[in-house]
Amino acid sequence: MTRSNPLGTRIPLIQAPMAGVQGSALALEVCRAGALGSLPAAMLGPEALEQELSVLAAQSTGPWSANFFCHASPQPDAAASRRWREALSPYYDEYGIAPDAIAPGAARRPFDADALALLERYRPAVVSFHFGLPDATLLDRIKALGILVLSSATTVAEARWLEAHGADVIIAQGLEAGGHRGMFLEQDLTGQLGTLALVPQVVDAVRLPVVAAGGIADTRGIRAALALGACAVQLGTAYLLCPECTTSSVHRAALAGSGAEHTVLTNVFSGRPARGIVNRVVREVGPMSSAAPAFPLATAGIAPLRSAAEKQGRGDFSPLWSGQNASGCRAVSAYQLTCELSAAFAL
Repeated sequence: MTRSNPLGTRIPLIQAPMAGVQGSALALEVCRAGALGSLPAAMLGPEALEQELSVLAAQSTGPWSANFFCHASPQPDAAASRRWREALSPYYDEYGIAPDAIAPGAARRPFDADALALLERYRPAVVSFHFGLPDATLLDRIKALGILVLSSATTVAEARWLEAHGADVIIAQGLEAGGHRGMFLEQDLTGQLGTLALVPQVVDAVRLPVVAAGGIADTRGIRAALALGACAVQLGTAYLLCPECTTSSVHRAALAGSGAEHTVLTNVFSGRPARGIVNRVVREVGPMSSAAPAFPLATAGIAPLRSAAEKQGRGDFSPLWSGQNASGCRAVSAYQLTCELSAAFAL
């Protein structure tokens, strides 16, 4: 038996926040269909974040969510950066890139007091976190606003930690999920479980509602997750070909091709394990490289190579994020896709 839907939505389905490939447009269409649309905030500067939040607050037809990272920002490490550029030097030579001219990579902001001030102004119904939770002072202020707090767990230990530290709902992120793993207690990949194994263990270990994520692409996957005890599901990869996504042309081509059958956890794009489609740099430098600097500092070394290759129509250095099951990816509107998926919840 599944638990009741805590999300406040007609459909107990969350569109996963996908930084770099979406904005408010995708979230709005998912909300319009009756599910929970999500805005990824970690790569948005303060002005861009406020703009997107204002759009959602003004236009959403139902509850919506904002997602933030809770990582500790690493100190700049010149030696680590130098080792990473040395590892990538053959590619810089190939594309005529001067390593000394490479600018810092795109920032990924951890949740802070400035982000909290925006939440206090725009009041999303839900806030979700990746890599744990913010410190207790910030979290208490979020909960005082009446905002539902979700966070990702990739192990039973992380689920128990989240319950003990103030989460309201736990997203059990199976190993099949695309994009960054939500790991935060340790970085040992041998403890990462698939969705089928993780969800029932988390359901048994905590009293909180559990959302299943990872490898869910259609109504059959949704029904299976509910049968395991989840109260709701979260899907990301299935939305990547929707026109409301800003997915690049090389990323769309990879998702639609046979290469999408081959995904792997890799740290070469950001410094943390994340699942994406295998491409040239993943094969030749990774998938897990000891030379990659701490998250998110590895991004700087890859960024100019990505830009140069994409100008040639190649995704050799692009983070082609995808879960293990891209079979649900279709170039249909997010509204249509969400409505079709909602059939899984019909009695």
